Amino acid sequence: MTTIDHGAISAPVAAVQYRTCPFTGRRIERSAELLIRVNAVAAVLFLALGGLFGLLVALTRWPAVQLLPADWFYLVLTGHGANVLLFWIIFFEIAVLYFASAVVLGSRLAAPKWAWLGFVLMVVGAVMANYAVLHGDSTVMFTSYPPMMAEHWFYLSLIVFAVGALIGVFVFFGTLVVAKNENTYNGSVPLVTFGAITAAIIAVFTLAAGAIILIPTWLWSLGFISGIDTLMYKLVWWGMGHSSQQINVSAHVSIWYAIAAMVVGAKPLSEKVSRFAFLMYILFLQLASAHHLLAEPGLSSTWKIVNTSYMMYLAVMGSMIHGLTVPGAIEAAQRRNGYTRGMFEWLTKAPWGNPAFSGMFMSLVMFGFLGGITGVILGTEQLNVLMHNTIYVPGHFHGTVVAGTTLAFMAMTFLVVPLIFQRDIVLPTLAKWQPYLFGLGAGGISLFMMGAGTLGVPRRHWDLAMTDAGIPYEFAPGAYLMMGLNGMSAILAATGGLLFIVLVVASIFWGPKLDKPGAKLRFPLHDDGAKAVSEYGSEGTFKLPGTIMLVTIFFVSFVLYYFINWKYLSDLWLFN
Repeated sequence: MTTIDHGAISAPVAAVQYRTCPFTGRRIERSAELLIRVNAVAAVLFLALGGLFGLLVALTRWPAVQLLPADWFYLVLTGHGANVLLFWIIFFEIAVLYFASAVVLGSRLAAPKWAWLGFVLMVVGAVMANYAVLHGDSTVMFTSYPPMMAEHWFYLSLIVFAVGALIGVFVFFGTLVVAKNENTYNGSVPLVTFGAITAAIIAVFTLAAGAIILIPTWLWSLGFISGIDTLMYKLVWWGMGHSSQQINVSAHVSIWYAIAAMVVGAKPLSEKVSRFAFLMYILFLQLASAHHLLAEPGLSSTWKIVNTSYMMYLAVMGSMIHGLTVPGAIEAAQRRNGYTRGMFEWLTKAPWGNPAFSGMFMSLVMFGFLGGITGVILGTEQLNVLMHNTIYVPGHFHGTVVAGTTLAFMAMTFLVVPLIFQRDIVLPTLAKWQPYLFGLGAGGISLFMMGAGTLGVPRRHWDLAMTDAGIPYEFAPGAYLMMGLNGMSAILAATGGLLFIVLVVASIFWGPKLDKPGAKLRFPLHDDGAKAVSEYGSEGTFKLPGTIMLVTIFFVSFVLYYFINWKYLSDLWLFN
């Protein structure tokens, strides 16, 4: 039994059990630990299923292979989107929310019975959705645009899943209240928790938008509503579809800060600046979903320009701030750790053999180059009109969701397993290689899809034959090459993904136990890691020559890529 002191009132709280983590010194409540475990395991299972579907999609779009017939291709594409863009990511994000509240703040979890109900609803919804897709009558792809209609079980499954996720988000908010009332931390919440709050706030907006559009669509599939306006559907649906990615961004940026703190002892350069960057996500990122609608004739140019040329750029500025402060914090910490020679010793002597660090840093770099820069390109109306219905678009969001978010979540898992499951990572040599295999594969998928899209390869198209795709003949050899390289990259990413799943499952069941006195981690944490991640504080230095050079390279690449796209696409399409 644990006694909780509320000022002058002491109240016994039965069945609240804590343990003290020997590696971080944080106290971890039993209910929070169990819920983090089950959500993380569910996430990995749906990642495995979605990854298999993704490999089948890539092998089918590889002209030399074309593995599946057309009907199976669209079925598998629907399952791929649901499992990796919704189920894998949101299950893991719920685990992140519980970690960032109960574990980082040392608090008990609010309303654990409600949290379990939310988890059960999410599992039921995800299983129902996969059944509806595999049954063969819900092949509507991830966006499920009317007038295509899925079986009513498909829409109901997404609603049930969203309700479960929303319960988890509210349990997170309740845990913040519990932590504040029970004085489990001092001052402001840590930056990692603040980032999780950002993700949770955006999640409420996202799930509300999903309910607003999916409930009437479900009623339409049941015959209670005669029709759904397609433009209205797209407008509201992307309030969910694009904003769900902003939950991902907020969550994986929080993970960047958490891993940097725990592995090298990095503190943010400025807590206030980093928090302001998270606030910019809340204010502007949802509006930036308009870049999915720039090709729609029913929306005014004024609305499109305000959303994509102003709101989107303000949101991108938030990501640029994080792109400066995270490597800057790592450089400052590494220099404090003694790596002071030259401009880049702090980087070359970083713990690249630790999969948590290497996965995090690769996520940071590829999200910036493959996801961030290309997102701004797609937010330019004239370029968007040329590329909107090409495979450039899924190339962009594979740079954000796969190379960015998924790689960051994988990196965090290498810390979650020892700290929460109390098992060490098995096969450490293979674990060191896993982020590189998956990261290079995911980066290749993104890069080659965008290359193919620039040459006119369409989205969601089963056959790349000239008569179907409409690719000008002179661009065909390059298009076939890009899709072949995309298929090879998918095989590499699938290999890295399979290795990740094997490592995680084997570690959970057979990894060396870490609940004994004197146990040591194969991938150790920094001595000040727990303090850096759980307390408010800034680095207070801006003498960061290496980071300034890296950021300069990024900005030059940004400008060059932006104007090269203008020149190349205008020559390629407008005058051809």
